[in-house]
Amino acid sequence: VQLMESGGGSVQAGGSLRLSCATSGYTLRNYCMGWFRQLPGKGREGVATMRSDSSASYADSVKGRFTISKDSAESTLYLQMNSLKPEDTATYYCAADKTYSFCTADHSTGFPYSGQGTQVTVSS
Repeated sequence: VQLMESGGGSVQAGGSLRLSCATSGYTLRNYCMGWFRQLPGKGREGVATMRSDSSASYADSVKGRFTISKDSAESTLYLQMNSLKPEDTATYYCAADKTYSFCTADHSTGFPYSGQGTQVTVSS
């Protein structure tokens, strides 16, 4: 399973970014998909996950501001990030798991498949 993130960058507080996660020739339908982030000087934090029925789970820290979604072809995962805050600054990773046993945001840091990450920097 190969995942490639894109869409990171620098933005001012209150701004928006949309991250994309491209997959390599397989459908998202068969996996629990998610995003986690590596905060500077801190550990990993689960951000959001999505099941095959498109039901989603979010960390409390991003609920109401971030939205996880996928395209109609179910080959690309997105993370729309609005109302960004400086504390959202992190490297964001796309992740996948073949099982749905732990398909919640807090478990996304332990998914067996992840990409190389994309940097998001939010300035105040």
